[in-house]
Amino acid sequence: MPLIEGRLYRNIDKALLLAVFVLMAFSIAAVYAATFARGGGIGQALRQGIYFAVGLGVCGLVASRDYANLPRYVPYLYGINVALLVAVELFSPEVKGAARWIPLPIPGMDFKLQPSEFAKILTIITLSCHVAQMESRIRQLPYLLLTLAHIALPTLLIMKQPDLGTALVIVVIWAGIVFVAGAKWQHLVGLAAAGVLLFGFAWQFNLLKEYQKERVHTFINPLSDPKGKGYHVLQSLVAIGGGSVRGQGYLHGLQTNNRFIPENHTDFIFTVVGEETGFVGGCVLLSIYGVILYRGCGIAAECDDPLGRLIASGVVSLLSFHLLVNIGMTTGIMPVVGVPLPLMSFGGSAAWANLAGIGLLFGIGMRKHKLLF
Repeated sequence: MPLIEGRLYRNIDKALLLAVFVLMAFSIAAVYAATFARGGGIGQALRQGIYFAVGLGVCGLVASRDYANLPRYVPYLYGINVALLVAVELFSPEVKGAARWIPLPIPGMDFKLQPSEFAKILTIITLSCHVAQMESRIRQLPYLLLTLAHIALPTLLIMKQPDLGTALVIVVIWAGIVFVAGAKWQHLVGLAAAGVLLFGFAWQFNLLKEYQKERVHTFINPLSDPKGKGYHVLQSLVAIGGGSVRGQGYLHGLQTNNRFIPENHTDFIFTVVGEETGFVGGCVLLSIYGVILYRGCGIAAECDDPLGRLIASGVVSLLSFHLLVNIGMTTGIMPVVGVPLPLMSFGGSAAWANLAGIGLLFGIGMRKHKLLF
């Protein structure tokens, strides 16, 4: 067994590992800069470092386990996923009109667990196992609809919180996995069209929350409410534009230090990067993400096993969508939906979930070819 483990760990993806460590260092520096002006810089940066340290332990544990054994645990993992989301309904206090977090009694730390973050990873695992068992039957519409039924309950529970952004992430994960599995594009286009019609129905008959409608209106025209719903986006655009090519300098961002950017250490962390390091710093950050996504796609493409390929594709879909939506909403090209920037935004639940996903990539990458003796 030690010989096998030694061979596996020699196969670890070093480029992916380096990119993850660089990204975490970037995050700690950005969180410090975002909270520096209000006196919490050291404390928040230290907490982010602790979150990453715990997350690296999770990442290592996930990578050390053979993903081929996951199918036998699918019923339990699916049950845990649903149970955590139901617990939100039972125990989560309402914060700013949403109930998404379960307070945990951790001494010296005001920590709230966000089960919807872990729902993304659990969905990737359980859905991939489900789809892998279907094999070529995924090309038949009834079986494709069964995969939608698989994600229906977690998605509805997340929407009830309400958290439309995370619900969309689950749908994108589903789309990425079934596409790689070989689902017909005609079926996917048809289901996408049905989704658009369903959204229109929900809008017309007031099934959406009022704030969700307002976000769409603000996305179309942020100047319609510059001091209210459009404030986040407009201030973000001012800050990123003020960063120009090289930025205003680390800890010298005017919008950041004068606290004009709400949630600048969480959802709008990219705004801080854009203002203080400019276009150059933004490109560096995107290059780091590029390495992670490139290696994730490489692991998926090189994996001989369909299950490993599907899980890797789900993780890549998750990270890609988060990256697109978060940077898009800070630059005004996507609606504000509260999707954090992976391994950059402040927070424990998101960091642990993302590092668990990275751990899956490492584990698949180490086992992408059968060991030969």
